[in-house]
Amino acid sequence: MLAANRYHGIMSRRTAAIAAILTASVHAEDWPAWRGPDGAGTSRGPAGPLKWSRDENVAWRTELPGPGNSTPVVWGGRIFLTQALAKENRRALMAFDAKTGKELWRQSVEWDKADPSHQTNPHCSASPVTDGKVVAAWFGAAGVAAYDLDGKRLWHRDLGTQKHVWGYGSSPVIHGGLVYLNFGPGPRSFLVALDKSTGKDVWRRDIPAGTGKAFANWNPEDMYGSWATPVIYSRGGKDELLLSLPGALVALDPASSREIWKAEGLGDLVYPSAVPAGGSILAASGFGGPTLAVKAGGERLWRKEKSKPMIGSAVVKDGHAYVVDNNGIVECTGMATGEVKWTQRLQGKGETNNSWSSPVLQGERIYVMNQGGDTFVFQASPKQFEMLGTNSLGERSNASVVPVDGGLILRTHAALWRIGR
Repeated sequence: MLAANRYHGIMSRRTAAIAAILTASVHAEDWPAWRGPDGAGTSRGPAGPLKWSRDENVAWRTELPGPGNSTPVVWGGRIFLTQALAKENRRALMAFDAKTGKELWRQSVEWDKADPSHQTNPHCSASPVTDGKVVAAWFGAAGVAAYDLDGKRLWHRDLGTQKHVWGYGSSPVIHGGLVYLNFGPGPRSFLVALDKSTGKDVWRRDIPAGTGKAFANWNPEDMYGSWATPVIYSRGGKDELLLSLPGALVALDPASSREIWKAEGLGDLVYPSAVPAGGSILAASGFGGPTLAVKAGGERLWRKEKSKPMIGSAVVKDGHAYVVDNNGIVECTGMATGEVKWTQRLQGKGETNNSWSSPVLQGERIYVMNQGGDTFVFQASPKQFEMLGTNSLGERSNASVVPVDGGLILRTHAALWRIGR
């Protein structure tokens, strides 16, 4: 009897340990924000698929109410996605079952006032963010809203008018009980930290319009500003908030907005988010503007006056950065020196090879989607370019790839897809 009790006790502990490992594994595979858990586009889950098509290696496909550029986020078997409901004059947050693709709920905010954007950038282009308790979404001029995982609205904040002819795209970030948002670009541009529980301001910091030197002949409302998403990283055991702004990359104290350091040298028009990796940080302007790499702390490693025209942010692997520009050309660059190791055009089967998507790193593989609905899988190696897979869905897309449980979640203008069975 004692032996039996001892056996059952051992097995109970083993079962509990296995359950804990499995639970930790599930949480490790969640994709809670636009660029994943680290804000740098890196997945630590199991390897994703290499080959698929519209009717091969597809778990499910769910139609969406309209086009959109936002990337889904995933937590605990649920997918959260922002979506404009144009005919209803509403901005929505939708939830789906990750296993079946079934819509679980949708909640929305009404907005029937003027809300400018470009035809290539539908409203609700900012991705939501979650910490497993709260899901926050930015709807531009329609405000910021927070919900629990079952769709109950917790709060809604009207932050005023967001106005730019190209619309908006920066995604909110949750960290340490706060929701951070780069509100802009446009005449009113600021970085704000909201209390996660109430939505009230904790601090707010104005964003400068830029130097005005790089684009002196353009209308500032059209050509100045930052679409970058803030990134939280740790240096010396202390958290810092990174944000690429017109003219400079800045690091702020997340609790107070106090400036810790600044690295000048960006252009006045900024699309990509900063990418921290291995003690260094890559920051780019986009639109052919300057790119710079700095050590954590702000010391400059190198700067290039003109870079490839890009909207997507880079990924970094073993001291090398990989970025895909608007024309669908991938470039591998050494983080320490800025030396270009190789470039390669990504040629798909869709109607265009242009790309706004940000690449995702998973082990030794990089996944990136183009506007024609082709997803490319290639090796993360500075030695040479090696294509591992080219996969076409035939539907336009500007979203980034989301890895989950050894599969992928892809958002096109027409549908939400789960790749891998």
